[in-house]
Amino acid sequence: MFATLRNAWRVPDLRKRILVTVGMLIVYRAGVAVPVPGIVPGVIATLFGEGTLFAFMDLFSGGALSNYSVFAMGIYPYINASIIMQLLQMVIPKWEEMSKDEDGRKTLQGYTRYATVILASIQAFGMTWAIRARGALVSQSVWLAIEAMLSLVAGTAFLMWLGELITEKGIGNGISLFIFGGIITEMPAELYQIYTLLKAGQTAWYNVLAMLVISVLTIFLVIWITEGERRIPVQYSKRVVGRKMMGGYSTHIPIKINQAGVIPVIFASSLLSFPATIASFVKAPWAQKLGEIFDYTQPWYTALYALLIFGFTFFYTGMIFNPFDIADNMRKYGGFIPGIRPGRPTADALSRVVTRITVVGGLFLALVAILPNFMIQLTGLPGFHALGGTALLIVVGVALDVMKQIEAQLVMRNYQGFLK
Repeated sequence: MFATLRNAWRVPDLRKRILVTVGMLIVYRAGVAVPVPGIVPGVIATLFGEGTLFAFMDLFSGGALSNYSVFAMGIYPYINASIIMQLLQMVIPKWEEMSKDEDGRKTLQGYTRYATVILASIQAFGMTWAIRARGALVSQSVWLAIEAMLSLVAGTAFLMWLGELITEKGIGNGISLFIFGGIITEMPAELYQIYTLLKAGQTAWYNVLAMLVISVLTIFLVIWITEGERRIPVQYSKRVVGRKMMGGYSTHIPIKINQAGVIPVIFASSLLSFPATIASFVKAPWAQKLGEIFDYTQPWYTALYALLIFGFTFFYTGMIFNPFDIADNMRKYGGFIPGIRPGRPTADALSRVVTRITVVGGLFLALVAILPNFMIQLTGLPGFHALGGTALLIVVGVALDVMKQIEAQLVMRNYQGFLK
């Protein structure tokens, strides 16, 4: 990894991309410290310190939620808008056709931006109304509330622009890098908190050792599963195209064990966090009861969380992997899986393989996501989320993706020092 980074730094274009990426991440971290105008910091700290759920949500924003900064909503409106657009492409034939063309994809990207602003406005209105009712604004002025709402929406729009700028002119996916940066910045604070508890005698050394060992094993497991894939052999028959003989070679279709990435975890956490968020903001008996039902530490909540992640893994994998399209493209270019007829039998065979692999991937994601709860029960330490399964899954996944992009850029430039 370090050799790859050193070789990339020697290439002027790659060095420029790395500097752009680092610069945009610094801008993001600076924005986390800019508070929304008119808030009362003490009330905000009390409000967002009432449960471990908000600590978990605050982790992905890098502390922006607990500070109630202009980036408090993070890039979740953009993620949700992207998911909604992908779902609509499956049910709107015209949009599905547009997604296959470059100009059409640009148009759909514009729709995604508009949808992001709409979702951000709705979320900003709900958050501002809730903190205003709890006395977290310096006054009950409507204009102050509007100013706070506009600040939140502007912060999300700015993050969306920064993320697209990193994707275009930097290295890696800008949206993922923001979440990655937020988690990384929280890790030193959690390690120091563990050291403080150990030094004060509030926990035993073997509990800390157990937690660190579990975290390291989780990293190895995430790398193993993330890089794991099933390779389906494909043979292309020889055929004449014009005056040239084409085909006659063997290749394979790589099917990753975890094709869905961390998206199912985001789906499930967003769905389950909605009732708990309402319960935390609203002062009413029914809201208190709702908060008890959707308590983050309850065993049934953990089971439901794992079940939703497992189900969403199948759902999202079905969205991004279409065996019928792959089988049709293979048939058009003279490809076939040895021992299986082209067309529908090939699609059915691919479906069976993907289903079996997705079972393993779904179980893996569910296990990694609920691992922090078991770590708390096993070690007796309070909820440390940056060292937990979901955070490590994101950090390792994003790091591997960035390194692959750097290696691909080096190969494209035929960098001799790297190829040797």
